[in-house]
Amino acid sequence: MKKYKYLLMIAVAMTAIITACSDDEKKQDYNPLIDDPKEENKEEQQPQQSERSEKYRPQIHFTPAANWMNDPNGMVFLDGTYHLFYQYNPRGNDWGNMSWGHATSTDLVHWNEQAVALTRDELGDIFSGSAVIDKNNTAGFGANAMVALYTSASSVQQQSLAYSTDGGKTFTRFGQNPVIRNNDDNLRDPKVFWHEETKQWVMSLAKGWRMGIDFYTSPDLKNWTFQSNFFTALTGRPSLQWECPDLISFDYKGQKKWVLIVSVNPGGPILGSGTMYFVGQFDGKTFTPDALDYPLWLDYGMDNYAGVTWSNTGNRMILLGWMNNWNYAGAVPCSPWRSAMTLPRELKLVEYDGKPILANTVVSEIDKIAGAWQPASTNLDVTDAYQLRLTLNLDKNSIITLGNPQGEKFVVDVNAAARTVVAHRTSQSGQTGFSGTFSIPSMQAPLSTTGSKVTLDFFVDQSSVELFTIDGTMSMTNLVFPQTIYNTLNVAGAEYEAQLRKLKSIWK
Repeated sequence: MKKYKYLLMIAVAMTAIITACSDDEKKQDYNPLIDDPKEENKEEQQPQQSERSEKYRPQIHFTPAANWMNDPNGMVFLDGTYHLFYQYNPRGNDWGNMSWGHATSTDLVHWNEQAVALTRDELGDIFSGSAVIDKNNTAGFGANAMVALYTSASSVQQQSLAYSTDGGKTFTRFGQNPVIRNNDDNLRDPKVFWHEETKQWVMSLAKGWRMGIDFYTSPDLKNWTFQSNFFTALTGRPSLQWECPDLISFDYKGQKKWVLIVSVNPGGPILGSGTMYFVGQFDGKTFTPDALDYPLWLDYGMDNYAGVTWSNTGNRMILLGWMNNWNYAGAVPCSPWRSAMTLPRELKLVEYDGKPILANTVVSEIDKIAGAWQPASTNLDVTDAYQLRLTLNLDKNSIITLGNPQGEKFVVDVNAAARTVVAHRTSQSGQTGFSGTFSIPSMQAPLSTTGSKVTLDFFVDQSSVELFTIDGTMSMTNLVFPQTIYNTLNVAGAEYEAQLRKLKSIWK
C-alpha cells in the first residue's frame, strides 16, 4: 500500500516514518525537484556498488544496493532481458519519494541494478503500474516500444503513461498525461495486456478502500474507455484495501480460464497483507467469477504481497512478489536497504479436489545457482542459501525444525489427518522485537495434496523461508531474522527422506 492514509494505520513502529511522510502529504502539489531551488541540482541517489554481504542481506533474492523498495512494477520481457521495475525511494531507507527503480536479468536469478527509471513530477509520486511491448505500434511511439502505465499520486490518483524506445534505458512521459483522470485517491496500479480476441488493450485498476477492480479498454494505450467493475463480498472481511490486480489466462482441462489476482491489506490470510485470486471468464469487458469458496489465497505466509506477472512471456506466467508485510514493513531490521522480492514463481492452474487451484513453484532457472543434491543430515553444511526437500509419510504427524547454533529455530508442523501445515514464527525464530505484530505463533495452510506422502521444498536464505509443496499447490512465504542462517535440521514423527542442495549467492 502506497497511500499515507493507510500508513497511519499500520504498526506503531512506523510512527516516525509516517510523521515525516505526513508533512509531505500536506503539500500535495509540492515537488522538491521543481519547486525548491535548493533541490534543483540535488541528484537522486543512483544504484551503488555493494557486496551485499550485510547481516540479513538475502543472497538469492533481489534487493537494491540501498534504500527502500516495495511493490514490483512494470515487469516486462524484451529481447532476452527481464525488466523489473519497482517502488523505490531513491533518497532513503523509508517509504517516500516514490519512484520506479529498475533492475534487469537474463535468467530471472542474477540481477543488475539500473538507473532509476521514473521519478515524481507535477502530477505526483510514481505509484505502481505495468509495462507492455507495443509490437504493432498502436500508440504511435514506434514498433516494439516499451510503454509503461502507472499511477500518478498526489491528492488524487490518476493513470499516466511513459514510453521507451531504447529498451527501457530511458523513458519519455506522454505529453497529455494523465490518460485516465480521476478525482479520488482510490484508483491505482494499472495492469495492462493485449486481448487478442477483441484486438484491444485491457487495463485492470484497483479501487483501494472502495474495493473492487475496474476494467478499461483502449485501441492505442492512450485513450481508455471504462467497461465494467468487479467486486464480490468476502465473508469475514468486510473492509479490505484492494491493490495490484493482474488478469491472466490459462489452459485448464482443455478450456481457457481467467485468473484475477488481487492483493489486499489488511485482511490477508493471517494478518495484514495477502494475495488472493478469483477464477472465471473474461470476454474482453467483464470478468465473471466461477462459484468457488473465496477468498482463495496464492500464499499462506505473512510475506508475499503485491505480486504480478511479467508481460510478453507468451504462455509462461511468471510472478514476483514483494517479500514483506505492511504490518511491519518499515520496521524490519535491514540497512542500508529495506525489503526484498520473493523468488520468481511460475504459475499454473491445476485441479485439486475437483476444483481449480493456482499453483506456484520457484522457476526452473534456480538450477543455475544450485549444486548437486545430497542427502541431508542433522547438520547442514550451508553458508549462503539452500533448498531442502523433504518427503514425509502421512501416516502420522511430523514436526520439522530448522535451527542454528544460537538456539534459534523455525518450526513447521505437518498434520497428517487434517492435511495441513502449520508454521511457527515466534521469538525463538530470531529477532522479532522490532514490531509487536511480527511474531506469529501459528500460520496454517492446506497441503492440497493426495496420496500417502507429501514432498515439501524449503528455500532458505539469510532472512527468509519460502515453503512449497513440490507441485506448488501450497506456498508459504515468511521473513525471519536469525543471527545466522538456519543450518540444522530435526524431523520428528513420520518416516521421511531429506535432500539438500546449496544455492550459490547471486552477488558473489
